[in-house]
Amino acid sequence: MKVIMTGGGTGGHIYPAIAIADKIKRKHPDAEILFIGTEKGMEKDLVPKNGYDIKFITVSGFHRKKLWKNVKTARDLIKSNRQTKKILEEFRPDLVIGTGGYVCGPVVRLAHKMGIKTFIHEQNAFPGVTNKLLEKYVDKVFVSFSESKEYFKDADKLVVTGNPIRKSFFISSGNTSREKLKIKPSEFVILCFGGSLGAGKINSTMVGVVEALNQIPDLKLFFITGKIYYERICNALQEKGIQSSEHINIMEYADNMHEYLSAADLVISRAGALTVSEITACGKPSILIPSPNVTGNHQYFNAKVVADKGGAVIIEEKDLTEEKLIGILMRLKNNKEVLNGMAKASEKIGRIDAVDMIYDHLGI
Repeated sequence: MKVIMTGGGTGGHIYPAIAIADKIKRKHPDAEILFIGTEKGMEKDLVPKNGYDIKFITVSGFHRKKLWKNVKTARDLIKSNRQTKKILEEFRPDLVIGTGGYVCGPVVRLAHKMGIKTFIHEQNAFPGVTNKLLEKYVDKVFVSFSESKEYFKDADKLVVTGNPIRKSFFISSGNTSREKLKIKPSEFVILCFGGSLGAGKINSTMVGVVEALNQIPDLKLFFITGKIYYERICNALQEKGIQSSEHINIMEYADNMHEYLSAADLVISRAGALTVSEITACGKPSILIPSPNVTGNHQYFNAKVVADKGGAVIIEEKDLTEEKLIGILMRLKNNKEVLNGMAKASEKIGRIDAVDMIYDHLGI
């Protein structure tokens, strides 16, 4: 059996594809799995790192504001069609699965025209443009949130699965992770990150927050800045006399995010679909700060699904200040009853069977 996975750009599109690929390999050890992405996205590094081959095509997204740039987009599309057709004819897959990003467009569309079974997965509560356009070319549309069903036209194709996450996130033990990360039983652990690429506004706000948290006993902070912000944040903290220590841990990236999440008492993060799914799969209370710089404001809708059910507090970026974030942090830290209630609500939302449901609908 041969399978093509396609999706790219950020970890939010790539990790679900890897989770699905891992499930297929567990069920069919002899299966050949090939990823198709672009050389500009994180898939270039993440896919080989997880043991899969990848081929690249030249494709770019549509520009809504700088329309003149769409001349290049059109040229890239023509080129990507040729590249995709060559890969499909040489590899001859039995099915193609897209997990988001504009790279999915030519791959899924051409595979359908060649009579290959096709599937897409939509991570967000508010679907992306590419997946809405691809609906007519696929056998099934897998969605993470039931709230996104209204944006698709063919109800017979829709399957609410949740977001496929890596197995490590739902088998990790909080106690084991805390031991590995050298966390004392008495310590209250805050994990802050801004998604796979980091988030400038969260990072800059956290500089002042870290200064305040540094004065609190029995508190441990893991602050993951993202690679492009790491040096800048370290310099800003050093100016305040704060360095990474046993108490305050500043990191640029973490491969073992499942351990940090399972060890945390409270999470501060963006509200990308994969992030929300991993947080809720681990049953963690969170402060979600949706990015306003995404199509359709979809991170806000992702966060709202959790907040409406009591598992998270939303702070919109326009309202984000050091004082507000510190106030909410301390209120939650000092109120175990509220925090435990949020954790239970988060756990109820979390889906750990998404990849199994997707596999069951592939018909392989």
